[in-house]
Amino acid sequence: MTSPFERRIAACQDQLAEEGADLTVCFPSPNLTYLTGFSESPSERHLLLFVPRAGEPALVAPAMYEAQLATLPIADLQLRCWTDDDDPLEDVADVLAAYSLGDGDEATVLVDDRMWATFTQDLRDLLSDAAFGLASTALEPLRIRKDDVELAALRRAGALADRVALEIRRRGEELVGMTESELAAEIDRLLVAEGGEEPAFETIVAAGPNGARPHHHSGSRRIEAGGPIVLDFGAFVSADLEAGTGRYPGDQTRTIVIGDPPAEYERVHETVREAQQAAIDAVEPGVTAGTIDRAARSVIESAGYGDAFVHRTGHGVGLEVHEPPYITAGNDRELEPGMVFSVEPGIYLEGKFGVRIEDLVVVTEDGAERLNDTPRGWETEL
Repeated sequence: MTSPFERRIAACQDQLAEEGADLTVCFPSPNLTYLTGFSESPSERHLLLFVPRAGEPALVAPAMYEAQLATLPIADLQLRCWTDDDDPLEDVADVLAAYSLGDGDEATVLVDDRMWATFTQDLRDLLSDAAFGLASTALEPLRIRKDDVELAALRRAGALADRVALEIRRRGEELVGMTESELAAEIDRLLVAEGGEEPAFETIVAAGPNGARPHHHSGSRRIEAGGPIVLDFGAFVSADLEAGTGRYPGDQTRTIVIGDPPAEYERVHETVREAQQAAIDAVEPGVTAGTIDRAARSVIESAGYGDAFVHRTGHGVGLEVHEPPYITAGNDRELEPGMVFSVEPGIYLEGKFGVRIEDLVVVTEDGAERLNDTPRGWETEL
């Protein structure tokens, strides 16, 4: 039986053939993790995965990783390890020559979208006659549709965020007097206590007028009774993959008030809730990402707050917190079963408050499945 990573490499090779490309080269990034199950931060050392349109994939890596890489569940992977006394470009040149790409013949090579310029330049020097493109050409069509293992991880991440959201609501008046930073730290603690590996991004706690800044950095402002609080958080969980890794995030936003909200708030909050529901109701295969954005935006515009909705309706979620598909105006990308993205309309009134409500959804065969299921109202009483 083939491993998930062997199947992904085979699918990548099929995509290369479809695109008319000869080779893709990945660098430490989500693309490398997707194809091999190996995760590492970029460094100045050459660590490159080569996937040809036909033939065996190869991994050129520092010798310090040899024991880890030898356990990757990819049967036909050529592993070429170099020491600090070696010139890694000799190994790179040998790999390219084995693929008949180093003999001056014109080829099309797709490099990781995030590859550092120094490594891209090395490839250009070795393949001076090649045409270069981006690896996302071959990998985005694969990564954008999540398989069952990925969806299981994303559901667990969603349920984890739900548990933390409920706990914060239960505390109600206990939150009054805390600073944004203190509450953000407590949310981060709860995310780990509930089973998350670590927060998936910087937790946002935006109190009062700070809520009008969509990506506010939590600070010293204290939470007050009657003041809206935007809470945006999630944690990474690991997928259940054979001898490999892949971390998937939760991402949920709720806006709550402890006590009586200010004038206009209830109308704004209900408008955002209706906009989010309209967008989720519009999700089904074949509908464009831009149509989902329009469904949310039209509700907010009809209520007179169009100018206060200052960002896209959502973003894809997978190995990265932000990835395709982007739910934005004019995006003609058609939705397909297995795509996962956020639906997070918001209204931001400068000097007053902001409201955002966010859930992750997965496109099903006939609609959408929410991956979050906590109250979307503003009250803290459950």
